[in-house]
Amino acid sequence: MLPFKLIYHERYDLNLGDHVFPSQKYRLVYEELLRRGIADAGDFLAPAPATDEDVLRVHRSDYVRKLKTGSLSYAEVQQLEIPYSKVLIEACWLAAGGSILAGQCALRDGWSANIGGGFHHACPDHGEGFCVIHDVAVAIRRLQFDGAIERAMVVDADVHHGNGTATIFGGDDDVFTLSIHQLHNYPFVKPPSTMDINLPDGVGDVDYLAILEKHLHTAFSDFSPQIVFYIAGADPYREDQLGGLALTMEGLGKRDALVMEYARSNRCPVVITQAGGYARRVQDTVAIHVGTILAARDAAGKRAARG
Repeated sequence: MLPFKLIYHERYDLNLGDHVFPSQKYRLVYEELLRRGIADAGDFLAPAPATDEDVLRVHRSDYVRKLKTGSLSYAEVQQLEIPYSKVLIEACWLAAGGSILAGQCALRDGWSANIGGGFHHACPDHGEGFCVIHDVAVAIRRLQFDGAIERAMVVDADVHHGNGTATIFGGDDDVFTLSIHQLHNYPFVKPPSTMDINLPDGVGDVDYLAILEKHLHTAFSDFSPQIVFYIAGADPYREDQLGGLALTMEGLGKRDALVMEYARSNRCPVVITQAGGYARRVQDTVAIHVGTILAARDAAGKRAARG
């Protein structure tokens, strides 16, 4: 049994078939956690969909209306890069509800993970790059609205820059956004985060970890978050089809442990969202995501041992 809750819904899987975005990974992560005895059924909570009120704290009303009524233009659907359907919209609202619930659980327990979410390319007025609505931003705004937090940090370790995150929280001193990503990769326009770490192509474990640690030290020195949302992309992996970095699975595990340690040492609750991952073998993406849950379990154990 885990010392924190995992958020999952069977409808996270969009059943996209032969598509580079492997939405079946959510179901496979869920099954693998159970198969290996890392988690049991009681560790999982099913989210309710985010309300439209929740979503409208982040996204423009005309965009939300188009999503709910199926009236996106052809160009807007093309920009999403995944097929539009009512099933898609239901899944996205569920993922946002999952990140809200994960935030609430993390504030209570110290840790939580949404086996989904991390849709960091979604902007207030449009979706792009497989991201329809920005679940992390929706969750942060909901927690702020409820008075549960004032200040949040987003640590985005996806191989792609979090352009939606940067756009939504640009100029907001209460949300610190850190994005460590491959510079020469999607998106081509990268609005400024609070802290952008632009990596050259081919960076491997040793350099990546040293750079990340340096910037985490600075970020936590400059800002005192009440919660951290960790966008734990699996796509810095060296076998990723949409990435150009060279991290090994071991390196990714050390990345996760490093983020967890900084949060733990600063007594800051952590929400994990399991973002991008497009490995040639979907089993590799699943293994990376499971490894992130194990890193959180180990960090939670250290906090409990130290009190």
